[in-house]
Amino acid sequence: MKIAVSVNGRDLDAPVDPRFGRASCFLVVDPETMRFEVVENSQNLGASQGAGIQAAASVAREGATVVLTGYCGPKAFQTLRSAGIQVVVGADGSAREAVRKFLEGSLQRTQGPNVQGHWTQ
Repeated sequence: MKIAVSVNGRDLDAPVDPRFGRASCFLVVDPETMRFEVVENSQNLGASQGAGIQAAASVAREGATVVLTGYCGPKAFQTLRSAGIQVVVGADGSAREAVRKFLEGSLQRTQGPNVQGHWTQ
């Protein structure tokens, strides 16, 4: 299993970025060893549209099987689901805490998007 976490930073203590498509990067974490790779997402920060789809494609290419984020829009959700990736929303705290909460069962897979498209808060 590989877990992709949307973050504002480049290590496990970085805070979860609630915006999936416009997160500055993702950490793709091996939960057994807690080793991770940084996947840049800066190309999507200012995208007028398609940020979620492109971000989803990026984490899919890295072999993620689960995504932890705060919010996920409909197009990103569909792209992730089509790639066989579980989507978990409502993640917060640090990336390390989010992974721990998911492994403990405190964060559950969602059945659909939890925001409309083009959410940029």
